Amino acid sequence: MLFEPRSGRLAAWGNALLAGLVSPDEAVLSIVGEDAVHRVAGLPGESGPVGLTLALGRMRALGVSGLRVALPAPGHPLGLSGPPEFNARALDAEEAVVAVGAALGLVPEVYEAGPAGDVHVSVTWHCLPVREAPPADVPSLGEAERELAEALREATVVLTRLDVAGSGPAAEAALSAYRARAEAGREVLAPGYPARAVRVLALAQRVDLMVSLAYENGHGGAVAASEMAARAEALRPVERVARRALVAAYNSAVEERERGR
Repeated sequence: MLFEPRSGRLAAWGNALLAGLVSPDEAVLSIVGEDAVHRVAGLPGESGPVGLTLALGRMRALGVSGLRVALPAPGHPLGLSGPPEFNARALDAEEAVVAVGAALGLVPEVYEAGPAGDVHVSVTWHCLPVREAPPADVPSLGEAERELAEALREATVVLTRLDVAGSGPAAEAALSAYRARAEAGREVLAPGYPARAVRVLALAQRVDLMVSLAYENGHGGAVAASEMAARAEALRPVERVARRALVAAYNSAVEERERGR
């Protein structure tokens, strides 16, 4: 139930590969995760879709030195810089990866096939031209951490009062699974990321989990229309802050390298 976008895995492990911290095989295995296969279509110099290993190598040859994440939502082009065609496709997918060093962006298209319990998932990353400009509305890690702490405090007060902060067997199971994965020390980011980025990403995922539980529990105790509106009003800025923090964490390796130049 943790929010771990495919664009985040591609950017994190792609950055580690571009920095020479992991092998191509390790990067591709980590990016693909539980999916069956990932391919890249529309890459300059290639006549058709290619595998991730070849694609990442080609991107390096094209001058790509890093990868950033975008997690846009309606009215919030988080991490995007244009042009409109790329932004529209990224908004439809709710995520994208934007290259640093070459005017290229990648948007995933997910295909699922097979019966429930045995679903085969394949992903095609569509490579498109992007505008070379600063990404929209991406905070620093420090800003993201402060925003998360404040939003979490404020939302918890409102959601607890409305009895929608997350309760019941399903919520408890999700929280237990989160704690188990956190305690196991799972690698939430690839090598080369600062410790603060790992902390911000973990907190953003916990906030996202809380918001998901609140939505999935229906109206909870928010029976009156005014209470339902208050719940929605409390969740909306928390979702936005969590997405901003996720992008800040995934992009921090690139930001740190650029500051060190």
